Amino acid sequence: MIIAVDFDGTIVEHKYPAIGQEIPFATDTLKLLQRDGHRLILWTVREGALLEEAVAFCRARGVEFFAVNSDSPTGQADNSTFRSRKIKADLFIDDRQVGGLPDWGVIYELIRTRTKYTDYLQNTRYQTSEHAKQRTFWSRMFGK
Repeated sequence: MIIAVDFDGTIVEHKYPAIGQEIPFATDTLKLLQRDGHRLILWTVREGALLEEAVAFCRARGVEFFAVNSDSPTGQADNSTFRSRKIKADLFIDDRQVGGLPDWGVIYELIRTRTKYTDYLQNTRYQTSEHAKQRTFWSRMFGK
């Protein structure tokens, strides 16, 4: 699956043009998605030096993107007769999506199980309070 991921507010807290603190488990999740065979595209409003900083931030944490602000690793459209700014991806992860950004553990589970977010919300509505007290998936996995 090709997954486009926003930077500010999604991988890091909104501090644009500065880079905010990493959102818990963001890069851990992105690395797991890559390990699972997904191609990641960094899809952000950042350009120039600000974009380079974002790419370097992710690279320093072990996340390499298939493409940046493009659906092609070269940054050029594959079809020279038609040029569109809209990238082609199977899934977009963005804090500005309807309903906001779910927890990164939820994002991973939705992608891994190919579950719709609405189905997830419907199923979790009926969890017992005892289940809610359990440590989160990411806390168990990474000990954080």
